[in-house]
Amino acid sequence: MGIMIMAANEKEMRIKIIKDGPYRVTGGVPLLEQVIVTDDDGHTRDLIDIKEYPRREAYILCRCGSSENKPFCDGAHRKVGFDGSETASRTPYLEKAETFEGPDLKLTDVYELCDHSRFCQRSGGIRDLIQKSDDPEARQTAIEEAMICPSGRLVLWDKKTGKPFEKEFDPSIILVHDKQKGCEGPLWVRGGVPIESADGSMYEPRNRVTLCRCGKSENKPYCDGSHWMNSQQKLEFRKKWGLE
Repeated sequence: MGIMIMAANEKEMRIKIIKDGPYRVTGGVPLLEQVIVTDDDGHTRDLIDIKEYPRREAYILCRCGSSENKPFCDGAHRKVGFDGSETASRTPYLEKAETFEGPDLKLTDVYELCDHSRFCQRSGGIRDLIQKSDDPEARQTAIEEAMICPSGRLVLWDKKTGKPFEKEFDPSIILVHDKQKGCEGPLWVRGGVPIESADGSMYEPRNRVTLCRCGKSENKPYCDGSHWMNSQQKLEFRKKWGLE
């Protein structure tokens, strides 16, 4: 399946989730910082590099949101009594996804993976765009929106070839900064870096994944937008998409 991209020649790379603790990263996974940029209409449009950390074989990233040495862990999870229980579904992406079809494009969507980076809202939104996917401009915009979706909630497929539209990311971890919301965003894991649960099992490898680093997600280890959304906003989202 095209969306399940594993990093060839990078088998030693891994993110290990520590029970009620941080992420232990091994195998020299590149670590960068990027900021979300917006267009003139205020829609999130892209992410641009602002920093690249020196390459290290191993490092430990904060998961509880309380470290005073972010992005790295300083042991604060023990002081605050962090509950890092992993509650996210293990059902494979394509088994869980809802499907929406237009003339030339098909969209698969797993609502609960949303990290609320808002890249899918430009030009009327991706669902409107796929209904117009026989129009070249609408088609291209829909493809751009799906491929930049950090969480991998949205995957767009070419109905003629049956293949997904995916960027070929080098395996890496991005520290996302959401300038529009004035806060730190999730850890964007790109290029199929393997993610190991605290119980030793492996999560389904995907090309685009966002992990919580604020400690507040209700869908750990994945980000659910809690870094900027309040309880009421999250409830409204869950009701909208039938997650309640």
